[in-house]
Amino acid sequence: MPQMFPHLFSPFRIKGIDIRNRIVSTGHDTDLARHGLPSEALIAYQRARARGGAGLIIVQVVGVHDTARYTSEVLMASDDACIPSFKALFDAIKSEGSRVFVQLFHPGRELLGRRNGVQQSAYSASHAPAERFRIVPRMLSEQEINDIVRGYGTTARRLAAAGADGVEIVASHGYLPSQFWNAKVNARQDGYGGSLENRLRFTREIVASIRGQVAPELIVGLRFSCNEFDADGPSEEDMLDVCQALQHDLDYFNVIGGTSASASGAVHIAPPMSVEHAYLAPFAAALKKAVNKPVIVAGRINQPQDAEKIIAAGAADLCGMTRAMICDPKMPGKAEAGRVDDIRACIACNQACIGHAQLGLSISCIQHPESGRELAYGTRIAATRRRKVMVVGGGPAGMKAAAVAAERGHEVTLHEKSSRLGGQALLAQLLPHRSEFGGIVTNLAREMELAGVTVRMNSSVTAEMIACEKPDAVILATGSLPQLPEIEQGEGASLVLGDDLLAGKTRTGSRVVVYDWLADWRGMGIAEKLATEGAHVRLAVNGACPGISIQNYVRDATIGRLHRLGVEMLPFMRFYGTEGKTAFFLHTASQEPVMFEDVDTVVVVAPHRPLDDLLHPIAALGIEVFPIGDAVTPRTAEEAVFEGLDIATKL
Repeated sequence: MPQMFPHLFSPFRIKGIDIRNRIVSTGHDTDLARHGLPSEALIAYQRARARGGAGLIIVQVVGVHDTARYTSEVLMASDDACIPSFKALFDAIKSEGSRVFVQLFHPGRELLGRRNGVQQSAYSASHAPAERFRIVPRMLSEQEINDIVRGYGTTARRLAAAGADGVEIVASHGYLPSQFWNAKVNARQDGYGGSLENRLRFTREIVASIRGQVAPELIVGLRFSCNEFDADGPSEEDMLDVCQALQHDLDYFNVIGGTSASASGAVHIAPPMSVEHAYLAPFAAALKKAVNKPVIVAGRINQPQDAEKIIAAGAADLCGMTRAMICDPKMPGKAEAGRVDDIRACIACNQACIGHAQLGLSISCIQHPESGRELAYGTRIAATRRRKVMVVGGGPAGMKAAAVAAERGHEVTLHEKSSRLGGQALLAQLLPHRSEFGGIVTNLAREMELAGVTVRMNSSVTAEMIACEKPDAVILATGSLPQLPEIEQGEGASLVLGDDLLAGKTRTGSRVVVYDWLADWRGMGIAEKLATEGAHVRLAVNGACPGISIQNYVRDATIGRLHRLGVEMLPFMRFYGTEGKTAFFLHTASQEPVMFEDVDTVVVVAPHRPLDDLLHPIAALGIEVFPIGDAVTPRTAEEAVFEGLDIATKL
């Protein structure tokens, strides 16, 4: 059988190192380090991606100086005692056939770390306050610059001694090296400021420090943002100039986008599904023409088809497909074998990958909660006794439970009362810029098919049916139902449920207030949908800002679109009722009334209630019953899928 992706799965040689294919897991925070060192969980996480077929794994950032501790669990290589721990990580990766680089990191002013409960001092090229984290840095003295530069070299030496094939200087996302490049941040008057040559001096000294302490064969690369997507960031032409100036110092360039310094730029650190696929490839192609060094490009490359096109066109030499392998560690192997339908495609929801990192939680994936939990769930253990399992409900919770239970050897039948699998995910995909969310349904349905689950559609389950079929266990994944809050409603403005609007069961007038109690993707999405269709929209959120319940890159990108559409966004709102064309709210912080005049329709996005009517009747039959997902209490797809995995693992 001919290879479907011949360019993607061709080997690549860089400075004497052979990489088996062009797929890269780029550096990303996992929160799996412990006490500054790789943990068993981090080793298992990276081993899974290496075993899955990644050609190159670039391990997450390692701080190069004590002032680089941007979180309490950042990896550090501060003394030689760290070498055995890093060696265990690198050996695990290499034993599975992947090559391994490591990121060298200093955040500069982009610092959130708190030691002993107090905010750390931040340092930068000059006194230039950082907008997003509201950090006021201190300008580094020349002695402090020398100390940090030396830290890059000593850190690289220890990582090389542990077996790293290469190191990568992190100058992306507005971190310290780029703070020296950026003339709007660097206002120094000494040899590190002013001309481009001076502003590049810090980076050149870093490279010299590394080269001076490692063997000549160690690869040294640079990760940088080609576009910060912020008015105060360097232009793409500026960045081409930087790369051309540095090309003789470095062995490769790794292209990414965005900056940690602003709301608009931070979105591109982990671009959500509203961002175009492979959107940075055109810059990578321009860079390939401008420099004579290998180029890696990332940025929403989540399918092998996209990566193949990039490599075939010569736009880059390797492709960063990081979230694709968080979602499916086996993606490279499946693609190489031509099993493209079996790939669990990333939907760029950001909920459990970067979303977990921002909450101080270990990395995972809403579709593949085994990620980051390899030690507990990474290996399917066959059931000691084959059981007859009935799964009631074909949403994400039920589908995951059914797939895992069947994979473990149980006889599994899933009953879905409607004609389509997916539950609330079917509504989520109808919102603007959210169509990819429907991929979770496609992916879980394929998992069930491969595991041999029997699926019965249009099958409403009753206690009598269960008594007749006599399953050994029932997994209750019946979900939840929307409900209107108890409010006073007079004549005039109509009230509709957001779920009914998305399902096409109702329409609105031309002047709409969206009441968003949940403060997640639904209220914002409905507001965007209606505004795009021409309605005048006010978004009243029961929270400090729209989307406060969801990952901030998804939230901030949506807020930006709502602003451009002219949607009025009002926080701290609690809905009380309507009378005529007026909707009445309470400002929850001030406890003062707020009235919205001239309202045709109030769209209510409110809490659901669990649909658990079968729970007690099943228990009364003496059959084990396990409620999961929204049938326990309404939450998100992440909890639903995880609970499906967890209960099926324990059956």
